[in-house]
Amino acid sequence: MSKLYLVPTPIGNLEDITLRAIRILKEVDLILAEDTRTSGKLLNHFEINTPMQSHHMHNEHKTVDRIIQKLQSGETIALISDAGTPAISDPGFLLTRACVNNNIEVACLPGATAFVPALVNSGLPNNRFVFEGFLPVKKGRQTRLKELANETRTMIFYESPHKLIKTLGVFATYFGEDRHISISRELTKLHEETVRGTIAEVMEHFKTGSLKGEIVVIVEGKRK
Repeated sequence: MSKLYLVPTPIGNLEDITLRAIRILKEVDLILAEDTRTSGKLLNHFEINTPMQSHHMHNEHKTVDRIIQKLQSGETIALISDAGTPAISDPGFLLTRACVNNNIEVACLPGATAFVPALVNSGLPNNRFVFEGFLPVKKGRQTRLKELANETRTMIFYESPHKLIKTLGVFATYFGEDRHISISRELTKLHEETVRGTIAEVMEHFKTGSLKGEIVVIVEGKRK
């Protein structure tokens, strides 16, 4: 019976994959991977020999129809990203929507995603929050930040290491230097680090050395 599985993969520590995820990846007819080289290392580690095909942000518009045809013919397919849960700042939405529109069953397995541990260990309120992911690079960036300046819920952002200091400077402008934030990087890995404080304090901390790894920024909402 045709079905699309959205399968989370570890964000660092390979032990974070679930037993169900391993089983599904072994049983499906095809695995769609964001980067087949990266995913190949994971599949080899768990002795998963399922055929794999590239599916990423640069080709997903062109490949969706062909994948839908495979599913309609009765195949089962798993979609994975390089790390974490598909469709969370990664490819997955377009294919999921196409499956829903074509009455093809979709199952998303629970599993790793970077923003959840970063939010929970931030020490900032997590009963209500807004996930922003990566901010627009140019167009719409200032407009979005102006809108978020009055956001009272905790905000979650993703950022690359080489842009972090510049982004923190922009946050200081729109949110104020005394706004509390928490930055987690290299989650689940050997050099995992979480730094908490005001925007000014955290920016000063990260000015002192080179940064590596995926970064999650948790920003306190505007105080009422």
